[in-house]
Amino acid sequence: MDNPQIKSKERVAERGEVFTAEREVKAMCDLVKEECERIDSRFLEPACGDGNFLAEILRRKLDVVKKKYKKSTYEYEQNSVLAITSIYGIDIMMDNVIACRERMYSIWEKEYKANCKPDANDETLEAVKYILSLNIVLGNALSMMCVDENGEDTDEPIIFPEWSFVLGAQLKRRDYRFDVLLKENADENMYDM
Repeated sequence: MDNPQIKSKERVAERGEVFTAEREVKAMCDLVKEECERIDSRFLEPACGDGNFLAEILRRKLDVVKKKYKKSTYEYEQNSVLAITSIYGIDIMMDNVIACRERMYSIWEKEYKANCKPDANDETLEAVKYILSLNIVLGNALSMMCVDENGEDTDEPIIFPEWSFVLGAQLKRRDYRFDVLLKENADENMYDM
């Protein structure tokens, strides 16, 4: 994770883009260590950049998958995919979204191929690429809208899928609008007080 904390002074000035250093990422993930180690625990990074936090969370989840399921290719594959389905990100810069997707895929693919060896299959590899294309989105977390290539809001709301396994290894997808999810959670929390 030897990424610089800034890509350019212009990006800092225009978007306030500063990347969190590895030491801070690890320390912050340690604060929620148990959740980072739950394979199905969901994480959303609303300004994910190229994925510093998401990559660390994925590594931790995959470590747990490896420890628990290394003896069963089928269970390893299913749980490593489950780990990917539970990680979400938003960024306003297209190059960051692409870099984050590629980074997450690279981490997952390396572990998948190392653990499943000859049983690794192209269908699963393509499924993970597809999942990441929907879980890591180009958008504005403040307005909760998708953005265009210039980072300007569009009329399209951010949509996130919820993934669940059905009939063994088949994945089911159910889409939710980001703004509706936040409103529902805010309404629920109002009554918990």
